[in-house]
Amino acid sequence: METHMENKEMLSPHVSVDCVLLGVKEDKLCVLLVERNNNNEEGSEDKHYKLPGSLIYESEDLDTAAYRVLHETTGLKRVPLKQFRSFGSPDRTRNEEDVKWLENASKLKIGRIVTVAYLALSKIGRRMNPTSRYDSLAWFPIDALPYLPFDHKEIINAAVEEIQEWIEKEPSIVFDYLPPKFTTYQLRRTYEIIYNKELDVRNFQKKMLSLDYVVQTEETEKDVAHRAARYCRFDKVKYNKQRSRFNKN
Repeated sequence: METHMENKEMLSPHVSVDCVLLGVKEDKLCVLLVERNNNNEEGSEDKHYKLPGSLIYESEDLDTAAYRVLHETTGLKRVPLKQFRSFGSPDRTRNEEDVKWLENASKLKIGRIVTVAYLALSKIGRRMNPTSRYDSLAWFPIDALPYLPFDHKEIINAAVEEIQEWIEKEPSIVFDYLPPKFTTYQLRRTYEIIYNKELDVRNFQKKMLSLDYVVQTEETEKDVAHRAARYCRFDKVKYNKQRSRFNKN
């Protein structure tokens, strides 16, 4: 959670939004974290991280707040954030140091806070331009997270489970994440990383190539040490037609 330093009287001390951006980096599922300004720890040189988040304005819609936070943190505007869950346990503010930090940053008295979490699968290579209020951004593997304030680890764990369920219902999420042309290996590894389990190579390839919307091209990999694989592409028109037929049945 973070705050605007202007218009403090308009901030709500009880409601916030947190954004979870997941991505695949070096064969690991990672989450984007922002460095937290240790404004209540004089002389501290340790870097502390958190999810991109903010207390909302009293007059601000939740979705508007989430996209504001995302833009301020990353400079990104075209990321399809989806609200997936609210976190409102009284234990969220049980750590006095976390509360002290937020009170120092917001100049507000902080009691119980309910946060609404938003989620997106993002390409890690996208260029990001955070505002000057944020010291740095970093992608951290899900299985090697640093200390995080409040219940941010719980939010991240819930986000991983949520993205897995989304993909089951809407597989196009994975194809939006992949490059325009991809190999079945790239597709399989993306699934394995997101679901954190190995998949049978032959069964996966057979299943993927049986789908009308996974179209094999005539292009193959070049300058590779192994046997060159054929590239595939995602046919969104065929996908939408198939989903439309499925939804009618």
